[in-house]
Amino acid sequence: MNRIEARMKQLQEKQEKAFITYMTAGLPDMEGMKAIIRANEAAGCDVLELGIPFSDPVADGPVIQAASYKAICQGVNLKGVLKEVESLRAQGAEIPIAFMMYYNTILYYGVKAFVESCVNAGVDGLIIPDLPFEEQGELKAALLEAEKEKGCETPILIQLVSPVSAGRIPMILKDARGFVYCVSSMGVTGQAADFHKEIVNYLTKVKEVSPIPVMMGFGIRTAADVKPMKDIIDGAIVGSHFINLLEENNYSPTAAEEYVRTFKKELNM
Repeated sequence: MNRIEARMKQLQEKQEKAFITYMTAGLPDMEGMKAIIRANEAAGCDVLELGIPFSDPVADGPVIQAASYKAICQGVNLKGVLKEVESLRAQGAEIPIAFMMYYNTILYYGVKAFVESCVNAGVDGLIIPDLPFEEQGELKAALLEAEKEKGCETPILIQLVSPVSAGRIPMILKDARGFVYCVSSMGVTGQAADFHKEIVNYLTKVKEVSPIPVMMGFGIRTAADVKPMKDIIDGAIVGSHFINLLEENNYSPTAAEEYVRTFKKELNM
């Protein structure tokens, strides 16, 4: 079973909420990145969303844009990140890892080659905000082909929905795996808990039709931010705030571990 799906199953059995963090790959450097990933794992983070730096991250706000630019200036690229994830796996890391990235990077790498590299490295999921449901065929086919050829688990494609997805939600989630990423606001990441005015109604509708756990992301800083939605969602995703926290604490693994441990505890109180 895929690591993400296995973790979601464990959480459901324990009736616990999932906590997912996002960090930009390659910051402060590759060794520092791996130390922070290990800190996330030690603190009980359920899925680590690893952002692949890209020159035009259209779904991201200023915090993640700046982090992506910094990583690119340091020479971080997809091949290098794949190598480091493979190294983490060789060292025993079992935390589920999902790449958050833009489709142009995959096209440039080569879809089939990309899937094969992800399998070899131990990547568990893919979150691609600029890849509409109707355009996912080539990537899905490559994932299925690799699964048949290698006889092993391949990364799962995590589906995103937003407050304007409306009637498309049942179609998008029909064969979805892992969890559904519910964008909580209109616009980019990092909007400081400025959630859509119909957030509760929207999340309720997603929960009613979703066969998989429902995660809420965009603009979340603390567990208190999602308290009004706690009975609906199955977990929360923190990105921009986590990056700010890392930068403010000089990318301290200890600070990362303390934040994750506290959020996870408060989310499940």
